[in-house]
Amino acid sequence: MLIGVPKEIKNHEYRVGLTPESVAELVQDGQDVIIETRAGEGIGASDAEYEAVGAKIVGSASEIFERAEMVIKVKEPQPQECAMLRPGQILYTYLHLAPDPEQTKALIKSKAVCIAYETVTDDKGHLPLLKPMSQVAGRLAIQVGAKALQKDGGGRGVLLGGVPGVAPAKVIVIGGGDVGFNAAQMAVGMGADVTILERSNDRMEALANYFGVKAKVVRSTPVVLANLLTTADMVVGAVLIPGAAAPKLVTRDMLPSMLDGSVLVDVAIDQGGCFETSKATTHDDPTFIIDGVVHYCVANMPGAVSRTSTYALNAATLVHAKRISKLGWKGAMKADPNLLNGLNVCDGKLTYAAVGDALGLDYVDAATCL
Repeated sequence: MLIGVPKEIKNHEYRVGLTPESVAELVQDGQDVIIETRAGEGIGASDAEYEAVGAKIVGSASEIFERAEMVIKVKEPQPQECAMLRPGQILYTYLHLAPDPEQTKALIKSKAVCIAYETVTDDKGHLPLLKPMSQVAGRLAIQVGAKALQKDGGGRGVLLGGVPGVAPAKVIVIGGGDVGFNAAQMAVGMGADVTILERSNDRMEALANYFGVKAKVVRSTPVVLANLLTTADMVVGAVLIPGAAAPKLVTRDMLPSMLDGSVLVDVAIDQGGCFETSKATTHDDPTFIIDGVVHYCVANMPGAVSRTSTYALNAATLVHAKRISKLGWKGAMKADPNLLNGLNVCDGKLTYAAVGDALGLDYVDAATCL
């Protein structure tokens, strides 16, 4: 199979679909790989490094999309990339379609086979291709939130861990999954006063056993959240409904009760955000202020630590890329039903129910495409 990797074009997106080491494995498997020139420069990988492991370097994204049987990316295709997709071509990347009707319609129109990293499952129903970026985003949320909490970042001028004689910042983490767990780890490590809100009894028990007295684990209810918001310095939104739009847990009406200069970090922004006032921002202009509350809503947070993110992502995504390239997408999905859960669009049809429900679009069972 001819596999193509274009250079990412989303604002400040420095990750790349394949590392040189991943290309080497695909080439050893007998696949052909073409890489757009300078696609790997954001992770410190030169064209020469890709060529040394058997890839061919091409001069433009249009050539990648024109020639490749499977296109491997990181972020959702931008409008000009959607326009270059062709019927039957495989697109393997993050999609996050639920809050993005225009992209969804463009992919349906392309009649390409679109496999979303974020909805591929494992035997336990977990999301193994989303997990590494959730880990990165959770840890990064505290890092960027701490910067936004500084006075020069628009915040209250509070040091996350405090100092002797001065209390640390109060950090609320909404959701105790992969994002929330990693955010809480970082916040605890920096000395913050951390409260994790969670609804699953099993997850609450696991979190309480792990953190002990270092973080409070509380059952999440609207009343509990509303009360905690009044004294929070930082709130990390870390909720996820696989493939669906995120629920709006912090409403506009709640903002006036929050401290001036407090910070909201919306890690769920790829799925539309879990704060009602959230809107996607970029690394160029990451924050905005509403009712005195600083909002950080960058939609590709892990792109800021591109090398770490790319290597973590490839460790999860490569196994399926190899199977697809060997067996074709239908053969790979028949061999592994978990990969079938990643099929979001196929042959002009939407194939993921949560996206159809979120956008009010018709959809079919993904299995009918096999």
